[in-house]
Amino acid sequence: MPLDPETNEAFIDALYVAFDPLKPLPPSDPRYVNCDEVRGGSDVLKLAKPIKRLSSERVTCQLYTGHRGAGKSTELLRLEEDLKKKGFTVVYLTADQDDIDPQDAEYIDILLACTRRLIEAFRDSDKAKPVLDWLRERWEDLKDLAQTPISFEGLSIEQQFSAFSKLTANLKAEPSLRFKIRNRINPHSVTLVEALNKYIERIQEALAGGDRRLVLIVDNLDRIVPKIQEDGRSNHEDIFIDRGEQLTKLACHTVYTVPISLVCSQHCNRLDDIYQTCEILPMIAAKNQEGDWDEPGLKTLATVIQKRVAVTADEVAQELGKTLPPLSLEGDIFDRKETLVQLCYYSGGHTRTLMRLMQRSLDEVDRLPLSPKAVQVAMTAERETLRRTVNADQWTILAEVDRTKNIENNPTYRTLVFSRCILEFRDERGQAWYDVHPLIRGLTEFKQATEQAKESAEVA
Repeated sequence: MPLDPETNEAFIDALYVAFDPLKPLPPSDPRYVNCDEVRGGSDVLKLAKPIKRLSSERVTCQLYTGHRGAGKSTELLRLEEDLKKKGFTVVYLTADQDDIDPQDAEYIDILLACTRRLIEAFRDSDKAKPVLDWLRERWEDLKDLAQTPISFEGLSIEQQFSAFSKLTANLKAEPSLRFKIRNRINPHSVTLVEALNKYIERIQEALAGGDRRLVLIVDNLDRIVPKIQEDGRSNHEDIFIDRGEQLTKLACHTVYTVPISLVCSQHCNRLDDIYQTCEILPMIAAKNQEGDWDEPGLKTLATVIQKRVAVTADEVAQELGKTLPPLSLEGDIFDRKETLVQLCYYSGGHTRTLMRLMQRSLDEVDRLPLSPKAVQVAMTAERETLRRTVNADQWTILAEVDRTKNIENNPTYRTLVFSRCILEFRDERGQAWYDVHPLIRGLTEFKQATEQAKESAEVA
């Protein structure tokens, strides 16, 4: 049943907001869909088990990974809620929001960000004395970088707390100061960890339930862009492998997000040696490895859309004081089932792409339902972004992944995984398999590479 003009406009505007690709869902949000079963049993709440079971003995340090935009932040917010229900105190740090520039990040940036967030979470000057003493001893060397010319003794307690915020803010926003801050703090990173741990221990003594009840979740470290350093190693290796022992040294439970490309590398065993565990959030498959439709995966992707549509309809009805007619995906939101299936499939099972395709499709219409043309225009925009991501010599690699559903252990494959040109899936046993993003299949360069691969195989 068509909506009247006023309701139609309000509903499309609200629906556009509901599919915001950059806004993770809070815990217990009615729009949330549990996708664990179609992700090979991946479950972020598994990270809570070692924390709960080992807290009486020691702290844990775990990793969480997946493609950027796969929904990790939404899942980690679920983990935070679950841990709080179990009696833990959780400090959540969105690393790239205030502290870290993903285009240029190092270990010391992460340490300073964790220090700032933990201090701000409790703001207890007595318990923070070890960290403030550490800063006092180095203030003459750091005050110009914090852009505070006053002596440390002249600072109020609030100003002393904010000194760390100014350092991390300058690390992120002032490239000219970045090198200087790192150069001056790096030699003292060990003593900073020691001071921070004394602070953490004091905090934990005051928490209900005894020791080791504090959990620090550091999100969005997976967004750190890979760069090769002068020694030939990547910044990912330096942060999570070479400085991994230091990342694990905090006196509280920690969960760090990590780039998926590092997990898909020869360093996988080293990560297992350093960290308690690494949980992976894979894509939702709309087709299986044989190229047949995966009905549970398609149904789950459609449910992700349906839940947001239903909640939005209720909110608009309440706002306008009207009763909206029941809205079905097939007929009211999309003109037909095939259009819905097309959008779900070409999202690659990647939730952020699914959100973007919905928004871009809505940009093409003034009234629902969404037509094949609207969805096609949205897909073309996404496809063009992927085309520009691929280097000329990488199309043959994508054609090979399309054929084998596997990846090789080399930097080029990892780059394509990081850029989401290659996606990771899990079957019902939890076994990993890989495929090219379905949008890439429509590109001329990929079709040519596929044909060339077939011709070479026939000649051989």
